[in-house]
Amino acid sequence: MELCNIRPIEPKDNAALATIIRTALEEFNANKPGTVYFDASTDDLYNLFQNHDKAKYFVAEHNGEILGGAGIYPTEGLPEGMCELVKMYLKKSARGKGLGKFLIDKCLQTAKEEGFSQVYIETMPELSKAVSVYEKFGFTYLTGPKGNSGHSGCTIWMLKNLA
Repeated sequence: MELCNIRPIEPKDNAALATIIRTALEEFNANKPGTVYFDASTDDLYNLFQNHDKAKYFVAEHNGEILGGAGIYPTEGLPEGMCELVKMYLKKSARGKGLGKFLIDKCLQTAKEEGFSQVYIETMPELSKAVSVYEKFGFTYLTGPKGNSGHSGCTIWMLKNLA
């Protein structure tokens, strides 16, 4: 992948990121209730990530075009020392080129720097390509959800210990 700029989210990114997230979910037939597709916060990610000092969201940009993003968030109800990898979505044209892996790496490193010892993910079978990437990063399956994300449409839960 050509060199991308990875930077913290800015207010001007909200509309493009909401479109990327919803388009990706539609593409995989995962635009169902109980997912970020219907979250009001999807339209205002910038402010969502200002709510907590350890919440971070990174935007991938190339020649001024937003290609996607990913973040970490200390979701309400998660155990001490655990954050969630959230809103990990890329435009179709940006997938399969290593950008997603780079963003996950950035999020895991940032989680460690912020003092988290575990990273949690909620996802769904429709996003099987992403699930296989999470497996390669060492995420293991859980038998149920953690925290209070409100995403009842997610039926795959995974956890990674940051050693």
